[in-house]
Amino acid sequence: MAAEGGTAWHALEAADVFARLSTTAGGLGAEEAEERLARHGPNRLPSPPRPGAIRRLVAQVRNPLVLVLVGAAAVSAAIGHPTDALVTLGVVVVNALIGFLQEGRAERALDAIRAMIAPSATVLRGGERLRVPAEAVVPGDIVLIEAGDRVPADLRLVEARGLRIDEAALTGESVPVDKGSEATASDVPLGDRTSMAFSGTIVAAGRGTGVAVATGAASEIGRISALVDSVGRMATPLVRQMDEFARRITAAVLAGSALVLAVAVLVRGEAPGDAFMIVVGIAVAAIPEGLPAVMTIALAVGVERMAARRAIVRRLPAVETLGSVSVVCSDKTGTLTRNEMTVTAVVLAGRRLAVEGLGYAPAGGFRMGGEAVDPGTDPDLCDLARAALLCNDADIRHVETGWHAAGDPMEAALVAFAAKAGQDPALVRGAYRRLDEVPFDARHRTMTTLNATPEGGRLVVVKGAPEVLIAACGAQAGPGGPVPLDGAGWQAAVQALAEDGQRVIAFASAEAPAGTRTLEEASPQGRLVLLGLVGLMDPPRAEVPAAVAECRAAGIAVKMITGDHAATALAIARHLKLADEPVVVVDGQALDRLDAAGLRRVAREATVFARTSPEHKLRLIEALQADGSVVAMTGDGVNDAPALRRADIAVAMGAKGTEAAKEASDIVLADDSFASIVAAVREGRTVYDNIVKVIAWTLPTDGGEALAIVAAVFLGLPLPVTPLQILWINMVTAVALGLVLAFEPTEPGAMRRGPRPAGTPLLDRRALARILFVSVLMVAGIFGVYGVAVWRGHDVATARTLVVDAVVAMEIAYLFSVRYVHGPSLTWRGAAGTPAVLLGIGLVAAAQGAFTYWPPLQQLFGTRPLGLWDGMAAIGVGVALFLVVEAEKRLTGGIARPR
Repeated sequence: MAAEGGTAWHALEAADVFARLSTTAGGLGAEEAEERLARHGPNRLPSPPRPGAIRRLVAQVRNPLVLVLVGAAAVSAAIGHPTDALVTLGVVVVNALIGFLQEGRAERALDAIRAMIAPSATVLRGGERLRVPAEAVVPGDIVLIEAGDRVPADLRLVEARGLRIDEAALTGESVPVDKGSEATASDVPLGDRTSMAFSGTIVAAGRGTGVAVATGAASEIGRISALVDSVGRMATPLVRQMDEFARRITAAVLAGSALVLAVAVLVRGEAPGDAFMIVVGIAVAAIPEGLPAVMTIALAVGVERMAARRAIVRRLPAVETLGSVSVVCSDKTGTLTRNEMTVTAVVLAGRRLAVEGLGYAPAGGFRMGGEAVDPGTDPDLCDLARAALLCNDADIRHVETGWHAAGDPMEAALVAFAAKAGQDPALVRGAYRRLDEVPFDARHRTMTTLNATPEGGRLVVVKGAPEVLIAACGAQAGPGGPVPLDGAGWQAAVQALAEDGQRVIAFASAEAPAGTRTLEEASPQGRLVLLGLVGLMDPPRAEVPAAVAECRAAGIAVKMITGDHAATALAIARHLKLADEPVVVVDGQALDRLDAAGLRRVAREATVFARTSPEHKLRLIEALQADGSVVAMTGDGVNDAPALRRADIAVAMGAKGTEAAKEASDIVLADDSFASIVAAVREGRTVYDNIVKVIAWTLPTDGGEALAIVAAVFLGLPLPVTPLQILWINMVTAVALGLVLAFEPTEPGAMRRGPRPAGTPLLDRRALARILFVSVLMVAGIFGVYGVAVWRGHDVATARTLVVDAVVAMEIAYLFSVRYVHGPSLTWRGAAGTPAVLLGIGLVAAAQGAFTYWPPLQQLFGTRPLGLWDGMAAIGVGVALFLVVEAEKRLTGGIARPR
């Protein structure tokens, strides 16, 4: 029989599983296995159809911003400038290639998940043990797993001996899960299905036997793969805003051009051909053809700056999106915490010691009440540390990247603790040779070893769940030997450690007669002495509290979404101060009971979401987005991939994250540091501010030129500047001046402003009013200069040359004003500029000198040489515009809309 869709295999008894899958403990026959393989297909995840390279490249050209560039190229070609048209089309090609290379790899998330299927597996077929390709595993196969194996399919365990499985990539739980063969309740979360071993997870310790109940796409990891495939990417806020901006600009230019054409022909009596060239001039002046390229460069500059901060950007718009984030949803394990278990507390009879040092490095001390404790003078601490070494199968190893666990992470943390207490692992284990053991088992929740002592005696050491050992012990270690057990005191200590979010392990020991060779002979029951308790946790990263505080100061909420237990998650959240007390915690089962409105309310109000599944994470992201939030999701596991794909900005951990998480992300943090997210947010806000500066500079300067032509047509005046000269202005200043704004540094106070509300247009009323105001000033300057030049007796060509120089001077002056979005520019710092600004001005000055005085350009653009006083007059017009704009800025409070 095929595995039934939706069957709660974890809740069925082993006999029912065998019956439903028509299999036996000896496994399937060869013919039956072949028939099932043909029926269910190979045990691998299906590859969905992917768009080809050409379709992906064409999709880049369909961007409205790119279409504006294509229109600008067509206009340039229409007025007889094929070189300019080719340059503009070159920008289109560059934009398309950048988008193609940066954004075309997101679908590889599915490939990364597929790679997690084990390459081979050990199965029983007809009672014979065989090693077969993982693709050949079918429902009903009996699969054998042991430490180090990757589970090849979803298994209902029928036998487990000390079996512990690392499910962090699937559930987010920070420590391996103890597995057993007993059925569990049907409605328990994924992380509590202890009778199941899931495809793609790693066996940390022990061994087990299970029945394959789901393979390929039907497995839990296959379900997540389908979920990732079904989740579409959200367009970033900047892309949405720029799309809308491009549509409005295009519509306005077309409508205005049509109106001017009608007035010129029908009212002013212009010849249709001449009128059309006037309209072309307006289009050339009004279309900000350099804006998409400058925006791309601004994003690219942000990418370079973020790379220096160990943040690798995979999609260009992601740089800016981080700057508009209002909520950061973070996984706990490996993101907010180190993903390295550490002993942080030790409880001995009547006292509690804090253990210093993080991770698996055997460095750190002990403190009690703030005072240092020398472990060499504390025999009770030494006995506990020795027990932690002896009843332990793990080790710690030092490599180039630091100290790492060899074996179970929790047991490795115990080795590091023992080393801090002065116990040399190799020497102690050599002196206390192990004679027998009972591995950890989920049923009795203890591990027991029998060790020979250096004096020839025998020592039984037991570690396990504190409630089990406290009940099994009749005495506790004391200064002069065993004393009666204070059961209530130990239970209170266990409770206190648990409330701190720590996982608690108890240790006990008993002496056995010399010559004892087995634990059965030792019979320690009734003679066990409780040595103490050890509290372990996956500690927060040292840099995270400050980063969280900076996020909150910037108006960004930080929410934890984890598959771990609520108590553990709450303790970490309080330590990091993710929110003010009381910290609201909601688990996955509670989320299942909420409708859409209730989920939006809870997503907004709660800070910690525990015991969550991939579906829960995805629903929470969607609920926050529906509530108007711009959401960043951080994660490192397969279980994070669907939510990462849906989030406005997806951030994956680069060092310890899975390939599935990385490939679903927009940004990968090479150092796995949450603090790097804050640095990236700061950079994102800088990029957005710079794009606002580019727009605030481009539109008034282009608008002034266009309005000058419109005014000349409506008033029946000669054109103060020709369309060809306007093209010169736009080509020179857009590159040399507009581009320098992409390199502006972060403005002071960038992280003290709140995030931009979702849905806010790129240009609000204040920005539009500023554009109109500066455009009118430009028109006044253009006609003023032209009128004065004619009044002084200059011919039309000389007057137009002076107008072009004055327009460039006004654009340079306005550049200095627009450099500071949130403050005045009339300062020493503002006047000094930056190297990029000074270089841009130098290039424009050189180009304008050639435009005015070099004969080939004079002939091409119809210009005339100017005298010294004419040049000074042009500069004076620019200075006047700067002073007027700065005065207006001080009265209205800046350029950008309020945050």
